[in-house]
Amino acid sequence: MPEMSGGSTSTPDDAAVSRRGLLAGAGAAAVTALGTGAAATWDTGAAAAASEATGFGPVTVRPGDLRYDSLLRGNNFRFAGRPDEIRVVGSTDQVVRAVSEVVRSGRRVAVRSGGHCFENFTADPAVRVLLDLAPMDAVGYDAGRRAFAVQPGATLGDVYRTLFKGWGVTIPGGSCPEVGAGGHFAGGGYGALSRRYGSVVDHLYGVEVVVVDRDGTARAVVATREPDDPHRDLWWAHTGGGGGNFGVVTRYWLRSPGATGTDPSRLLPAAPRRMSQCVIFWSWEHMTERALTGLLRNFGTWHERNSAPGSPYAGLYGILQPSHRAGGTVMLAVQIDADIPDADGMVTDFVSAVTAGVDLTPVLDIRRTMPWLHRMTWPGSGEPGDVITRRYKIKAGYLRRSFTEAQLAAVYRNLTNSTGGPNSAMLLVGYGGQVRAVAPGATAIAQRDVVMKAIYQTTWGEEADDAANLAWVRDLYRDVYADTGGVPVPGEVNDGSYINYPDADLADPAWNTSGVSAHRLYYKDNYPRLQRVKARWDPRDVFRHALAVEPPQAG
Repeated sequence: MPEMSGGSTSTPDDAAVSRRGLLAGAGAAAVTALGTGAAATWDTGAAAAASEATGFGPVTVRPGDLRYDSLLRGNNFRFAGRPDEIRVVGSTDQVVRAVSEVVRSGRRVAVRSGGHCFENFTADPAVRVLLDLAPMDAVGYDAGRRAFAVQPGATLGDVYRTLFKGWGVTIPGGSCPEVGAGGHFAGGGYGALSRRYGSVVDHLYGVEVVVVDRDGTARAVVATREPDDPHRDLWWAHTGGGGGNFGVVTRYWLRSPGATGTDPSRLLPAAPRRMSQCVIFWSWEHMTERALTGLLRNFGTWHERNSAPGSPYAGLYGILQPSHRAGGTVMLAVQIDADIPDADGMVTDFVSAVTAGVDLTPVLDIRRTMPWLHRMTWPGSGEPGDVITRRYKIKAGYLRRSFTEAQLAAVYRNLTNSTGGPNSAMLLVGYGGQVRAVAPGATAIAQRDVVMKAIYQTTWGEEADDAANLAWVRDLYRDVYADTGGVPVPGEVNDGSYINYPDADLADPAWNTSGVSAHRLYYKDNYPRLQRVKARWDPRDVFRHALAVEPPQAG
């Protein structure tokens, strides 16, 4: 999914955004092999000095340099900017110096960690300097803060492996291991363990952010969730406020609320020992409108009934993904900690509930149990499409309950039309559970009373096919939300959208005729507070993009 951070962009939080990735998780395709991260225990000062000790950077790459073209693109090949320079940085001090120089020169700056932003936030033609944080990838334990420190360039795969190998703990983040922590965390972060443990930011203790004062001075500020921290508002803004809004995040600290003591293995959720996965595929050959809408309706109804905090089913994570008819299949994927009592029975009950009254015979039905770190427990490589098919458009919306009948009809209509392709799809992703135990204002994530996320996507390979693919997914989205101006206006069923799945169309009156701004769709009643944080910590509006938090209007 969802990936922006205090300047960093990296969005696909979850393998739900990648059809090919989900097939990979089911065993139908290969998954990218993952490297190994090293665990470390840091004292308070060692964290700041870790990347300096490597002697890396800063490296400045300009047009004409043999490295320039290779460093331009993020994950979405639709977008490639042409900045004056790409500054590859390896430490907080280097970020401070780079931002200071950019501000003095009056140029626009954007920041990239994993590069998985769905839109062109780092590739906007107005951006003249691109800060690449990829070398800042340390993960370790900071004994001084009793919290795990994660730099923004670390990928989720790095984070999971290091936390698990070093201490047997984890965070409820996304399932795509190549997504960068930098953006994933700041936008909220969710994944297969979120129904059980909440969003990533529910475990965020603090952030280190390079900000720019009104006089143009760049400096690093540490902000924590401690009630008496004078910088607490800056921490709060990074608990779902999205990246590129307030500054450049150079470090996150993670510790679960209420965790006590100095034993690191007790400061974050314990990682599962093993995960059970069930994947079922049905062919479109026998898929009727009644069958498809029945699956979608049942999936939603189950989540309405089983998504309260503390629900016995909070450990079960499901994804229902109907491709376009041209893609040939409809898939149901389920994951659960195999050591939860009666885990297998819960999966059986869930599958029975989703398929109730639907007369379909699967073409594939598999169940597997694998160790937590096995690559197949992560459904995807973090790459929508493949190494060639890497142009995409993804749109999303939160759901407080199952789709309406009109919405179900719209989904079927668009998945069976003549304009969609084999890589076009929509998904329903399970959410809720422990996420709903947190008040809407406690973090910047306002959408707490929700049970699912809906995702609409298409991927393709050639620029010549841009118009057709964009038209298909935009028409699908507008049709599903036709009763509310073409966008998921908060109400009984819909509840806005998720900033880690940024969609610039929500700010375009051609596609959003609701009269509700994109900012309200993403942040709801938390937006004015985010604006106040913006005014305090980025008074010069240095950090901005197409969906950025805007300073409050004067007067």
